[in-house]
Amino acid sequence: MRAVDPLHVDNDVAAVVDRVLATTLERRLEEAEALDPLFAADLAGRVARFTLQGGRRMRPQLCWWGMRAAGGGAPHAAATVGVAGALELLQTCALIQDDVMDGSPLRRGRPAVHVEMDEQYATQRRDRPCGTFGGAGAVLAGDLALVWADDAFAEATAGSPAAVSAAAVWRALRTEMVAGQYLDLHAQATADRSSARAVRSAVLKTALYSVERPLLLGATLAEAPARALAALGKAGRYAGVAFQLYDDLQGAFGDPAVTGKPVGEDLLEGRPTYLVAVARERCEAAGDHSGLRVLDEVVGAEYGVADEEVRRAHEVMDRAGARELVVAQVERLLRRSEDALAGAGLDPSATSPLVRLLRGACGLASGGLPEAAGGAGPQAEVGTFDVAPIGDLR
Repeated sequence: MRAVDPLHVDNDVAAVVDRVLATTLERRLEEAEALDPLFAADLAGRVARFTLQGGRRMRPQLCWWGMRAAGGGAPHAAATVGVAGALELLQTCALIQDDVMDGSPLRRGRPAVHVEMDEQYATQRRDRPCGTFGGAGAVLAGDLALVWADDAFAEATAGSPAAVSAAAVWRALRTEMVAGQYLDLHAQATADRSSARAVRSAVLKTALYSVERPLLLGATLAEAPARALAALGKAGRYAGVAFQLYDDLQGAFGDPAVTGKPVGEDLLEGRPTYLVAVARERCEAAGDHSGLRVLDEVVGAEYGVADEEVRRAHEVMDRAGARELVVAQVERLLRRSEDALAGAGLDPSATSPLVRLLRGACGLASGGLPEAAGGAGPQAEVGTFDVAPIGDLR
């Protein structure tokens, strides 16, 4: 990869990563076309389009600002941008296969990959685990994105003094992503509704994979000292859980025009979120049996209930104070994240955009998260929960 000017990347990290991805994917598509035109059109082309057409590029940006916060500059820029692109390809794998597992019809406001493939070939449901031709094809598309992500990572770090250390972070990130997704699936299958399990899944699936490890990848490529790595890891863990809790709020209450997914999709899919776990626990504590019945009827009902039923579930969660409590948790965790960054002696010119990025990802870019409708819930008592299955960050 040719030399990269760090100041140029600072101005628009996402745009630079997009250009790197476009170049990388153009090469991959040429290779796929040479291998087989049908494979290139149906699978490789879909992976490329999915990667390039959408997404906030949050993980690539975290990787970049982790490098800059740790004092990295021109010698580390090209490798970091390349690894940032690899992170986005890994996210493509995760999202495509997540939609298959959840049966989600939409992603980013468009048909999910498995739906698109079934529509192209008019394939019907079949009596196999993946359900349809589109489901099976989407699994392969996710696998291809993972292969390309590993290739991109290897190419980006070749010759870097930090290649071995960065590879260790990359391996951990991939395994944690799978572990978190499995805990999510297991909780749905076994009806594990505890808030403790929801938080543990959030740590593995989101805090580590989406925030902490991308930050550490960038800092590792900059050959950061142990103190900087520890501070960025701690800040990323707190902010990562905050990000997942905010995502839970969006999945339950978010506007489809903003989220690109049906209203209340997480509720209908029965996702074991901290938000729903808190709502159940508070209904049980208050003896709210009617509220529990509503949650039982709506959560996990897939797409067979009316919007009015979803609104009833919203009312129950607000009455229980669950939304209010989760909003307070997001704000508390972000404060802890910012405290970790502030006391670590990192480059202040990089920590400021990093804080803005984390706050924006958690819905706080404009000054605050939405309160529960009508302020109906009881005063939230924000407790301390474990965000560290590995180590103690409480």
